[in-house]
Amino acid sequence: MINKTVSNVSEACQGVSDNMTFMLGGFGLSGIPENAIAQLVALNVKGVTCISNNAGVDNFGLGQLLQKHQIKKMISSYVGENAEFERQMLSGELEVDLIPQGTLAQRCQAAKSGIPAFYTPAGYGTEVGEGKETKEFNGKMHLLEHAFKADFAFVKAWKGDTAGNLVFKGTARNFNPNMAGAAKITVAEVEELVEAGELDPNHIHVPGIFVQRIFQGEQYEKRIEQLTVRKK
Repeated sequence: MINKTVSNVSEACQGVSDNMTFMLGGFGLSGIPENAIAQLVALNVKGVTCISNNAGVDNFGLGQLLQKHQIKKMISSYVGENAEFERQMLSGELEVDLIPQGTLAQRCQAAKSGIPAFYTPAGYGTEVGEGKETKEFNGKMHLLEHAFKADFAFVKAWKGDTAGNLVFKGTARNFNPNMAGAAKITVAEVEELVEAGELDPNHIHVPGIFVQRIFQGEQYEKRIEQLTVRKK
């Protein structure tokens, strides 16, 4: 039986090196691969390009890599919660591509599906579309967007099995399924790792064929970007 389990995050990140391109799943701070990010910080990789919907917050998630100036380029959609990201972008220390969320998700999905490029109306007539090929479909102009190319995809799931099948929970399902299988190597960290056959096949979101390495993560903080509570 296929077993894609690795013993820990260190083994899962073997082959990671400077100047690579990484996909990192999650939505806000929900479903981000916390263990993998911490390992990238510990490995002190430099000059990397990160494809992620968010850029973390100042002291958590990808914010930790930004603080150590390990990221050369960010390809993201929403970066409003990270002051250090803003500072590096405005100072020219950090290359930034801001992409509409749907386009970001579809460029990951295209890479996963083996589709080199696709047309989308999102961004036409804005700075997003500058220098890109355009074409009219049904009376509406579209931009040609290309699939991403990444060395590693780091995703985080609620449950997974030893064959690499994954189940996500809530908003953690955003971007993670699109990225799983969209890079040369997909590493999945899970909150609960079970034996193959224990997951209900009808509830699996990503089949194990899209995953190369899987491990059970530890000490998840599951932070909230902006905590708002009702006044007493």
